[in-house]
Amino acid sequence: MEQVKRKITLEYKPRSVFQDFHDRKQRWAIIVAHRRCGKTVSCINDLIYRALVEKKENGRYFYLAPLYSQAKSIAWDYLIRFTAPIAVKANQSELWVELFNGARIRLFGADAPDSLRGQYCDGAILDEFADMKPRVWGEILRPLLSDRGGWCVFIGTPKGHNAFWEIYQKALTDDDWYVKTMRASQTGLLPDAELMDAKKVMSQAQYQQEFECDFESEIQGAIYGKEMRMLTDIGRITTVPYDENFKVNTSWDLGYSDDTAIWWFQVIHGEIRILEYHSSNGNPVAYYTGLINSKPYRYGTHWLPHDARAKTLASGGKSVIEQISYKIPLESLKIVPNLSLQDGIQAGRVALSRAWFDAEKCMDGIECLRQYQREFDEDRKVFRDKPRHDWTSHGADSWRMLAIAWREEEHKPVNGGEIRGIVVGNNDVTMNEMWASTPKPSQGRI
Repeated sequence: MEQVKRKITLEYKPRSVFQDFHDRKQRWAIIVAHRRCGKTVSCINDLIYRALVEKKENGRYFYLAPLYSQAKSIAWDYLIRFTAPIAVKANQSELWVELFNGARIRLFGADAPDSLRGQYCDGAILDEFADMKPRVWGEILRPLLSDRGGWCVFIGTPKGHNAFWEIYQKALTDDDWYVKTMRASQTGLLPDAELMDAKKVMSQAQYQQEFECDFESEIQGAIYGKEMRMLTDIGRITTVPYDENFKVNTSWDLGYSDDTAIWWFQVIHGEIRILEYHSSNGNPVAYYTGLINSKPYRYGTHWLPHDARAKTLASGGKSVIEQISYKIPLESLKIVPNLSLQDGIQAGRVALSRAWFDAEKCMDGIECLRQYQREFDEDRKVFRDKPRHDWTSHGADSWRMLAIAWREEEHKPVNGGEIRGIVVGNNDVTMNEMWASTPKPSQGRI
């Protein structure tokens, strides 16, 4: 039977600034774009075009927004509208559309990244990646692209030196990446009068970040913004090895319907060395005790929040601390002293002044601390003292537990090694030897 070809006309007409994006040949792409430039519309239509022209059997294409609710409220209407001439099925409850060639485009939220597991992907758009957990890319989405040679696009507006910035920096020197920066002063997409008005009501830092794609502007309302920027600048986000002479401690924030977050750390001569970070949700207590015991560490104290004492019906009337003690010695479990939220945040700042982070093993936790922000009062146009509750909250709350507890963990090495004094030249003396050889002041009268 002779195949009948039909001409398909789609409603979308790309803006000129996005034409080279649609024509790109590179597998990977990143676009740093100012607000209101039309990036979501371009992203959705790029998925539609490639789902049509790439000859993948049962092609699967993903669009991710930071929140599932954002994907549904912002991108779903665009997807339905622009696929109208070529769609054969649509499922609003699962947010997917199937095209006549069998390809399927589906919307996801990065707030539930585990929903992506077990699938394959031929192409993906990560919209506003600066607001996502970094592990969404490296741990979850990247493996899904491997067996079918899928591609990915990162797009968003800057939010300081975070994971989006790191990918942008690497992409600038890699020929396998398409890179584009779209500043409002250069694209001409917004009227000059509108930009002038925005400058009147926004701070300079806000305007530079949102409209001029400035990565150097601090995240507005960031609670630990200055401290995290300092750690980046002085090289304290690096590789942090495990020192077998010192015990490893953990600090927990317990989640039930949302994330449980854990930091692994050592306190060595006044430094807080952060070895690892983990957060996940929907897992029983036994999952986390198993995770703790799977590490090759010699443990000291496991610091738990006050709600660890609470008993729940789901666990047969057992508290979390009782459940944890089934697999972890009860004597190593302690409840963090109860401080106010603001006192805990201040303790968090002090702890950051002593901290070193392992860049790879703490990636998500570092991003939590960078993006932990105060709520914005829309009526008064000021930031409230209260932090905003989002995906960063649990890692930041666990950091507060660590910050309150860490001073109690300053002690001698566990393997009997003697703490030695500062070495000057070829000298090698202990503190006791230095004290013994130091002349003592006279006790006579003046």
